[in-house]
Amino acid sequence: MFTSKQRAKLRSMASTQKPIGQVGKEGITEPLVKGLSDALEAHELIKITLLPAAGEDGENVAVNLADLLHAEVVAVIGRKAILYRRSSRKDFDHIEF
Repeated sequence: MFTSKQRAKLRSMASTQKPIGQVGKEGITEPLVKGLSDALEAHELIKITLLPAAGEDGENVAVNLADLLHAEVVAVIGRKAILYRRSSRKDFDHIEF
């Protein structure tokens, strides 16, 4: 869990990012999870688009996706979700809180 200041910092950092993936009518698929996991490992903080065709409420999709990715949901704003997972890479400038 994040404190409100940590969450605000991550939301601020994500505000300038473009979404790197989207959950559509097929929902959460194995290739999607693999791709987003690789993106989290490379960036730690990602933004994804939750298309209305995904069917479910955006918050539920984000929570399910975060569980599969072993990540934390930073925020769900409209149809955009921000996810965070600390990278296990050693040669990486990690996000400092």
